Amino acid sequence: MDVSGPAGAGRAAGWHPDPWDPSKWRWWDGWAWTAHVSVRAKKPVTPAWLSIPVLIAMLFMVPWLLAALVSNPIVVLLAMVPLAIVVPVLLWLDRVEPEPKAELVHSLLWGGTVAVLVGSLFNDTVGALAGEGIAATISAPLGEEAMKALGILYAVRRRQLDGPMDGIVYAGWTAVGFAVVENVQYLSEAAQQGQLAMVFVLRGLLSPFAHPLFTAWTGLAIGRAVARGRPVFPSMLWGYALAVASHALWNGSTVAVGAFGDAALGFLARTVLAFVGLFVVFALVLYATRRNEERRFAQRVPWMVERYGLTAYEAVWFGNFKQMMASRKRLTAAQRKWFDRMHTALARLALLHDRPGGADPQTEELLLAQLQQARFGAES
Repeated sequence: MDVSGPAGAGRAAGWHPDPWDPSKWRWWDGWAWTAHVSVRAKKPVTPAWLSIPVLIAMLFMVPWLLAALVSNPIVVLLAMVPLAIVVPVLLWLDRVEPEPKAELVHSLLWGGTVAVLVGSLFNDTVGALAGEGIAATISAPLGEEAMKALGILYAVRRRQLDGPMDGIVYAGWTAVGFAVVENVQYLSEAAQQGQLAMVFVLRGLLSPFAHPLFTAWTGLAIGRAVARGRPVFPSMLWGYALAVASHALWNGSTVAVGAFGDAALGFLARTVLAFVGLFVVFALVLYATRRNEERRFAQRVPWMVERYGLTAYEAVWFGNFKQMMASRKRLTAAQRKWFDRMHTALARLALLHDRPGGADPQTEELLLAQLQQARFGAES
């Protein structure tokens, strides 16, 4: 089937028979075929940004959030402030090989529904049986990081995660979704105790990157395993261990110093001694990872010129990442849309061929179709 050019033009976004394998269903996003594939005989009931686990968890979490919004709307608004701080950073990290918006929304929802619901139930159970100190320092890191890791693995299952930076990005979106909903709980309790301002400053302004930092270790490990063609499990365990350890250190510092009756000092101590150090270390890891992906992408462009027939103009545009981003700023909004789609397809093609064992032919055909569809849009 010819899927180049305007294939599927006018088709509504949704699940449709896979043009490569009619026995499956593939998600059409209104512009191009995506990597979302279902092997079910019947058409899936959820869109690409949703999943059955998220839908089930939403049945419990949405009423609770609506009740919080009605009773104290300022709490919910303040709880969402970390989104304004963390999301721009995640979008910057995602510039080398941008991920589909539907996948990022799914990760955000997973963190704010499935991870919060299951993590809270597990933590509350341990707290009731063994005490809040054990729950904070042991069960919370173990349970919450495990549930956030499942959100990253869902992106692997959907064949969207291609390398270390993808793992970090999906980890960040999952973790910030978790943090926002968790903040609703903490801020609601603080409002009842007359400590809303203090808790908001501590959680919303001074530590918005805490959960993304913890979970990013798991995302990094999963992304490295995928890029190297290794089984995700047990290859991801070192990252999960670091996520749990950093989370436990973060929570444990408050428990230890809080025992002396000075919670503010405890928070300051853990921020200075633990979080700042971890943040600096991981910032260096992020910088090195992104620079490596920029370099690898640029090195692949001449090869893609030969394989996919890129024009000389396209080769100049995409051959240097800094020049590419500078050129993008001079485009109109409509031109940026097609530019970003071409960039995404090329970046994923470059990563695809870096995997051990070579590229999967069907995935390569799908990405090439997306590239041709972007070209058609740019020329029309």
